[in-house]
Formats: sequence, C-alpha cells, structure tokens
Amino acid sequence: MDALSLSIRPESPTGPDLALLFARHTADMHADTPPESIHMMDASELDAPGIRFFVMRDAGLPVAMGAFKRIDDQHAEIKSMHVLAEARGRGLSRRMLDHLMAEAAAAGFARLSLETGIQPTFIAARALYAKAGFTECPPFEGYVLDPNSVFMTKRLA
Repeated sequence: MDALSLSIRPESPTGPDLALLFARHTADMHADTPPESIHMMDASELDAPGIRFFVMRDAGLPVAMGAFKRIDDQHAEIKSMHVLAEARGRGLSRRMLDHLMAEAAAAGFARLSLETGIQPTFIAARALYAKAGFTECPPFEGYVLDPNSVFMTKRLA
C-alpha cells in the first residue's frame, strides 16, 4: 500500500463515482440480516445536515466510505462504514475508523456510538470496533433491543 496514494476527505455521498461503494454496502447489509433489523442509510439520507460523510480514495479511486451523524451536542453515531472487498486486508477499515473518531472528537463530540449486526458478515467489524476501544452498550437514540443488533460506544478523548 502506497500511503501517498491514499486520501480521506469529506465528500457528498451522492458523488457519481460512489455507486459501487453503496451497492456493495447495501448488498452486505442485506446478505443475512432480516429487513427489519437493517439500519443503514442510503446516499440521499446521508446527504443531510448533521452528517459528515468521508470517502477514502486510493490513487483517486473510491475504496472506502464512512460517516457520523450528530445525535446531540456530545454524542454522534457512526453510519455506513464500508471498505470494498478487494481493498480489504490493508488496514483501511482501521484507518477510516481512526479518521471518523478523530473528526468526531475535533467536532466536539465526547461519545461515538454505533449499531452493527450479529451475523457472520459483521464479525470482522465487531472485532475492529472492540480493538479500537468500543464496548457494548444498550440501544441509543431511537434504537430498540434487537436480537440481530449489537450496540457499541466509546468515549472520545
């Protein structure tokens, strides 16, 4: 991996070259999760006030995305974090997560939370979040207990 070819910047989620990222993210979310337990936001929903959306590009090509959504002045939620399958295994997920945590802290949030699935599709994601210091928590901001969901949170420094 050439670190110089990688960039993470705020972008519009409706960018014309992000269709593959969103298609793959949607497919993963629907792979083995019941529809009533899918909480992803599509590109138009992510293009809203209170949401910061970032794209990771490798030599100009979009390979990952991630966002966080304001819950209140102190608390935000990670949304729609995804790395293309062919770009995995290079530490890009951790790099995007670190970026989201740093941006949320810089924006003044003291806590960052997320909802993810219990299915095999999400094993690596749960491990990534746990390694980054996220711990399981009760449902937050409109979520309810769901046997298909895991809720995690982290205090930001």
